[in-house]
Formats: sequence, C-alpha cells, structure tokens
Amino acid sequence: MQELDVMLGSWLDERWAQADESLRRDFDRLLTFEDDRLFDWLMGRSSPDPGLEDIVEAIRARHFGPSQQ
Repeated sequence: MQELDVMLGSWLDERWAQADESLRRDFDRLLTFEDDRLFDWLMGRSSPDPGLEDIVEAIRARHFGPSQQ
C-alpha cells in the first residue's frame, strides 16, 4: 500500500529523531501488524489496539490534522 508507506515514512522522517523511547517502541510495534489493519487505523475506520492510540493519532495528525474526538 503506497499510501501507508507515505504516511509511515513521512512520520518517520520528520518525527523519529525527536520521539521519546516510548513513542519509538509504539512505532516499532505498529510495524508488526498487517497493512490492511494498520491502514484502517490510520484512516480512522477502526480503533487501534490498546496502547497504540497515541502513535496512531500522531501519524494521523501529520496527514489529516488532529482528531475531533
């Protein structure tokens, strides 16, 4: 999925260096999930697994602005 690669890659390029260890672990954990599931989380179609809400929101905000939740 090219869109997924762009979303993850741009966050990685722009935020990884400033991310704390916890956020880096969460990003690494995201990469263990199937692309379809991860894409649904990032598009707001479903809720991420517990503990991944912050990293998913950070990536979503980079592309779509902060959630209105």
